[in-house]
Amino acid sequence: MSDDPRDEIVKHLPAMRAFALSLTRNSALADDMVQDSLVKAWTKIHTFEPGTNMRAWLFTILRNTYYSNRRKAGREVSDADGLMTEGLSEKPAHDGRLQLADFRRAFAQLNDEQREALILVGASGFSYEEAADMCGVAVGTIKSRTNRARARLAQLMNLTEDEALEMTDSATMAVVSGNRSSAAG
Repeated sequence: MSDDPRDEIVKHLPAMRAFALSLTRNSALADDMVQDSLVKAWTKIHTFEPGTNMRAWLFTILRNTYYSNRRKAGREVSDADGLMTEGLSEKPAHDGRLQLADFRRAFAQLNDEQREALILVGASGFSYEEAADMCGVAVGTIKSRTNRARARLAQLMNLTEDEALEMTDSATMAVVSGNRSSAAG
């Protein structure tokens, strides 16, 4: 294995893209955000401490890029090129107890902090401590955001505690159920 931390960056690209897509809900914006984050990481690689969590470092850069872009977008004319309108289209739901389209609609209604906590802890498999560190908040805050987000998802999807969830997507299942081991792999 190489001693250069830049060699490790590429293995985290799929997870970074998935996280960016969950935040932006737009594949083109997600790709741009990942690219911007990689440029930042590459130019600041000297600040990365070898032996620490590269994935957490990259996700922190990606998260900060997302919030910087949101602040910037608030000062700009929105949807000039129709990207937002394009994102409003609804994909057809598939058969099953818990339809992915329903989940996406419910997930989109969560606030940014709750959505971020679920993606980091549920789908990406980070520990509460790692997620708290990436977000710059207390562990209890991440636990609270995750718990409230899961409760809100259940409410939006009209699920009761005794209903079994039948999912084919382990990452989505991990987000809804709180079973982080479902997200690994």
